Amino acid sequence: MHTLRLLRAAHNESVWLRRQKRYNYRQTMESVEDMPELLFVEHFRLNKSTFRRLCNDLRVHTSLRGSKEIPLKIKVLTALNFLATGSYQRIVGVSQNLTQRTTSRCVRQVVDALNHPTLMSKWIQFPQTVQERSLIKEEFQRKYNLPGVIGCIDCTHIAIVKPSEEEHAFYNRKGYHSLNVQMVCDHNLKIMNINAKFGGATHDSHIWSSSLVEPYMRHLHESGEHVWLLGDSGYPQRPWLMTPILNAPHGSREELYTTRHVQARTCIERCFGLLKTRWRCLLRDRVLHYHPNVASKITLACCVLHNISLHAHLPAPSDIPVTTVDDNDDSSTQTTQSTTTENRNELIRGRAMLNYLISRL
Repeated sequence: MHTLRLLRAAHNESVWLRRQKRYNYRQTMESVEDMPELLFVEHFRLNKSTFRRLCNDLRVHTSLRGSKEIPLKIKVLTALNFLATGSYQRIVGVSQNLTQRTTSRCVRQVVDALNHPTLMSKWIQFPQTVQERSLIKEEFQRKYNLPGVIGCIDCTHIAIVKPSEEEHAFYNRKGYHSLNVQMVCDHNLKIMNINAKFGGATHDSHIWSSSLVEPYMRHLHESGEHVWLLGDSGYPQRPWLMTPILNAPHGSREELYTTRHVQARTCIERCFGLLKTRWRCLLRDRVLHYHPNVASKITLACCVLHNISLHAHLPAPSDIPVTTVDDNDDSSTQTTQSTTTENRNELIRGRAMLNYLISRL
């Protein structure tokens, strides 16, 4: 019995020493801000001033708090490192003395905080005023010579592990499980709207018809404002959503329109590429090992951080992975929507508006 007590005491002392060592190291981790700026950006994707502002916003607007053992800034750095690499295993100092469980908890807490309505509405917002939409229209007109455009829309797949429930809803046509995430961006690659609620088996057109942007764009059109989004051929032609003209005659106005349409719509493809370059946890080969609901929150958090990075004018990471068209494009196998009378009428009106747009080129 005496021997057992000695062994238990030795074990408890060993555990206490390990915890004390981790605690002492965490206190010294605050010197991470002494890192050179370029190295800090490489590891955490934000510069130091932007990181400080983010920590302050999280402290003021959300329930995220630090503790004596783990300060708030360490939680944020740990989450940023995971989102930037997509792996708990790459050690860069911040997580050296955090256990796997503690690291995972920090990531979830920070992701939940980034999903707070205050931060979401601050950083991801569709243009609400005529003045905001006019500025975007002018830039698309200047860059791509297309009038009336206020954004580009498309979907991209975010790989996840096989879910235990409704697995079929997440198995996409490319042979892996994913979320099919719809985004709208402007000419500067700023994300203005995101819908990460649907599995990879869901068609782009269904996500569009279920999103809040569709009725809003419809309302703008019915109010007499001639503005539209640009989508690929997987989307239905509507007065407020312009799609390319397939097999347009060579040298025709239709071909000119499609050429400019394709050039302008590269904004959304470049947006996807930059988003996944900065926050590599979203890359297909990383795979989010989380429940779809948590994976959706991680995706939203990365989009918030993407817009924060753009606002801070941070350069794109130098180690840009190759982003193939196949990684984002689902248009080749999209199914058409049901041919109800309402859909046919909207299609006719959409083609009429398309002809009007072409006549302005």
